Amino acid sequence: MIAIIDYDAGNIKSVEKALEFLGQEVVITRDPEILLNAEKVILPGVGAFGDAMERLEEYKLIDVIQKIVDNKTPFLGICLGLQLLFDSSEEAPGVKGLGILPGRIVKFPMDMGLKIPQIGWNALKQPNKGRLFEGIEEGEFVYFVHSYYLQADNFSDVVATTEYGVIVHAAVERGNVFACQFHPEKSSDVGLKILKNFVEL
Repeated sequence: MIAIIDYDAGNIKSVEKALEFLGQEVVITRDPEILLNAEKVILPGVGAFGDAMERLEEYKLIDVIQKIVDNKTPFLGICLGLQLLFDSSEEAPGVKGLGILPGRIVKFPMDMGLKIPQIGWNALKQPNKGRLFEGIEEGEFVYFVHSYYLQADNFSDVVATTEYGVIVHAAVERGNVFACQFHPEKSSDVGLKILKNFVEL
């Protein structure tokens, strides 16, 4: 069973539908017992970093997430869910992230003539071998919607990058922790393959 963490963030239902399409049993929950006993856990989300951390704290999910990670349960962050795994975000100065992976979330430069947020399909490069990208060619396109992007401290954690005026760390993996800035559930067959790779870990 795959548990999706419910913390009032947007986009949870489309992740659930994609997983059900892959034949998975899925539950959306904030119940610690269910989350801690799930085979795999996903932290999706669309929204603001500060509000999301507030919700996670309000629902007493921060320690639960840490325990899930410590238990070596495969854990996937999507979009805002990726950003929350890191130390901090320029979107919410002074608000601490989960700090599960080292790095920070920064705003796209405003002086490059680019549309912010970045909305649309971008090609991925794979600088390091990633289990999420097994069987996926370099240069495949996935769907992004974001105004802030990851600068990971350890480039060895980065399994996909994309370019949007700057180099965006688009996916990371370390141990049992996986995360994508893009939306695999909205990225057609490539995205479904990424989710399939996660559920088959």
